[in-house]
Amino acid sequence: MKQIFALFLIAAFLISVPATFADEGMWTFDNPPLRQWKERYNFEPSAAWLENVRLASVRLNDGGSGGFVSPDGLLVTNQHVAAGQLQKLSTKENDFTKNGFYARTRAEELKASDLEINVLVSFENVTERVQSAVKAGATDKEASEQRKAVIAGIEKESTEKTNLKSDVISFYSGGEYWLYRHKKYTDIRIVFAAEEQIAFFGGDYDNFTFPRYDLDVTFLRAYENNQPARTPNYFKWSATGPADGEFVLASGSPGSTARLLTVAQLAYQRDVGNPLQKKVWTSRLDALESYARRGSEQARQAGSGTRSLNNSLKRLTGQQDGLMMPRMFGRKEAEE
Repeated sequence: MKQIFALFLIAAFLISVPATFADEGMWTFDNPPLRQWKERYNFEPSAAWLENVRLASVRLNDGGSGGFVSPDGLLVTNQHVAAGQLQKLSTKENDFTKNGFYARTRAEELKASDLEINVLVSFENVTERVQSAVKAGATDKEASEQRKAVIAGIEKESTEKTNLKSDVISFYSGGEYWLYRHKKYTDIRIVFAAEEQIAFFGGDYDNFTFPRYDLDVTFLRAYENNQPARTPNYFKWSATGPADGEFVLASGSPGSTARLLTVAQLAYQRDVGNPLQKKVWTSRLDALESYARRGSEQARQAGSGTRSLNNSLKRLTGQQDGLMMPRMFGRKEAEE
């Protein structure tokens, strides 16, 4: 499960230009398409620029991305990413999810109960070390155990040497293995959170609909030794914003891409995996909604989980609709 979770949280670039000229893609920080950017967009980022972007980007253990926006630990993320923490801090009398929150001073910032953020400090290709650990003639089970053993050793060695959170990540179904080292912050405090009506304006109906109009934003601050963290790498505010048609990069921790899955793998997702996942999530949602109907306090307690499951189900439904379209699936079959 660690590798699946890590794959979901790998730091990557995502290009997004106006929908009529979309040239989308995801790239890990070790392999940005520099030649393509130069040829198509006349964009040549320096190594220092790329490093600053990486060190300014964060992932949250609740799932989601964010970025430092000041040298003293302030970071921005989505309200829905922080919704779980807001709910944990809320009470019947003070519902931060519904009403929002604003700390007028640092002393008023709310400490999140169990939130952790990670910054990708360095990465190293360890494919040879992992693959060479598998002995010739090993069965699938033996090979898996041998890989797990060497991966555990690599992570332990890295953690002891660097004191950084170290994880070996599998890419391309085991074609590559990378060691990711993250600096982690465990003292995270809430500075501002938009109230639910504006953060989730349009509700589930507008979710995954573009353009979308809401203020889905929360500001957090990372602390070290009870002081605001020193974060020299951060994203600076732009008073003008992007121009129409401008080349835009977004750095973060998106879900894994399925573009390299085979026809057989996609058919399994369509016929087995997705329907089963839908049943599981629907069952959980039904249970939460039943609990929420007991009263206003129960509805508040179930709110974050209900929104999360509705979000997941809507995304899954869209994916399944695409796989069920003969034209879309036929295109994949033709490519293969």
